[in-house]
Amino acid sequence: MKIAANSNFHLTYCSNIHPGESWEEVFANLKKYIPELKSRLSPEAAFGIGLRLADTAAKELLEGENLAQFQAWLTQQDLYVFTLNGFPYGGFHRQVVKDQVYAPDWSNHERVEYTLNLTKILAALLPDGLDGGISTLPLSYKPWWLDKEEKKEIVFKTSCLNIAAVVAEMMRIQQATGKLLHIDLEPEPDGLIENTSEVIEFYQNWLLPIAGNYLAEQLDIEHSLAESKLLDHVRICYDTCHFSVEYEQPESVFTRLAAAGIKIGKMQISAAIQVKIPSEFEQRNLIVERLQPFAESTYLHQVIERRADGTLYHYPDLITALPQLTQSLAEEWRTHFHVPIFIRDYQILQSTQDDIVTILHLLQQNHACQHIEIETYTWDVLPSEMKIDLLTSIQREYEWVLKNFSGN
Repeated sequence: MKIAANSNFHLTYCSNIHPGESWEEVFANLKKYIPELKSRLSPEAAFGIGLRLADTAAKELLEGENLAQFQAWLTQQDLYVFTLNGFPYGGFHRQVVKDQVYAPDWSNHERVEYTLNLTKILAALLPDGLDGGISTLPLSYKPWWLDKEEKKEIVFKTSCLNIAAVVAEMMRIQQATGKLLHIDLEPEPDGLIENTSEVIEFYQNWLLPIAGNYLAEQLDIEHSLAESKLLDHVRICYDTCHFSVEYEQPESVFTRLAAAGIKIGKMQISAAIQVKIPSEFEQRNLIVERLQPFAESTYLHQVIERRADGTLYHYPDLITALPQLTQSLAEEWRTHFHVPIFIRDYQILQSTQDDIVTILHLLQQNHACQHIEIETYTWDVLPSEMKIDLLTSIQREYEWVLKNFSGN
């Protein structure tokens, strides 16, 4: 839905909070939750949807009359789709996901076909006058390529060529319909590109030269135009949880990306767990006890610790990090776990909510991104004492964003 008077900011939540990999399951969840949320939050104005489709659901939506029927339902309910989540290719709930959320990665043709299907869907659903984004993985999973430098370089190069093929289709769609679509790469801890420095390095050393050459040759255009098109159609999904876990300051991220000509296609609003690490052994044991319920078996919960000298140390998952806490040199831990954004303090633990507040204020100043998506997908695996009615929880997240966006 549009937020703030006389602005083009659009707010939604990501439907990846709801289990379901088939189109039938996805549509059933949309019918169950979206109309009621609209009646509570935007009864008189159109309500936006952040749609997550697995590969299976995307293929099914393109079959027969499914897409036309979905479009008719959106119109009837005064709803619109402006962003898709194309990060998880397959199952995302009630099964072990962990590092398989990165498979297939951008070096694999299955990822290309999946994203092209999402592109076709978004082109059909996107209202006139809006650009539309598809968030996707940060190329691959970095630990898969440790000590495999030659293979990692092949992944970078192949990913650039595959992304270029999707960009070529997005350029064709824009020429035919006037609709601007973009891929939104989503950096996160242990992704092949995980922070601002790696994003800029990827664009400058890989994407613009390699994908630029591909587009220039395939479309018979100047290399400078090819680079300009890449910067239009390949953007960043700034997930506030991910950048907070990396200890990055929002204003610095905005400034550095803008200086490099890199656009933010989607702002995902999510909060990480943070905790200051005391020196006393007994207090550290209390933190371990408090963090234990978050060390669950479905998703990766990467941990980055910051030490007294400012250096950062990475753990691939909270499960493997916890046994190290009592002897750690850390002054602070931050954990990739999308906790509810409307809660700051969790007894001994805190969230990175302050970064979200900073970002919401910065967006109103610099308009670096106009698509805002709440993404707390971990409700199923939250500790039991944190769970409340799902519909009420989603509503509270919207209300918290709206309050902090307006500054009231």
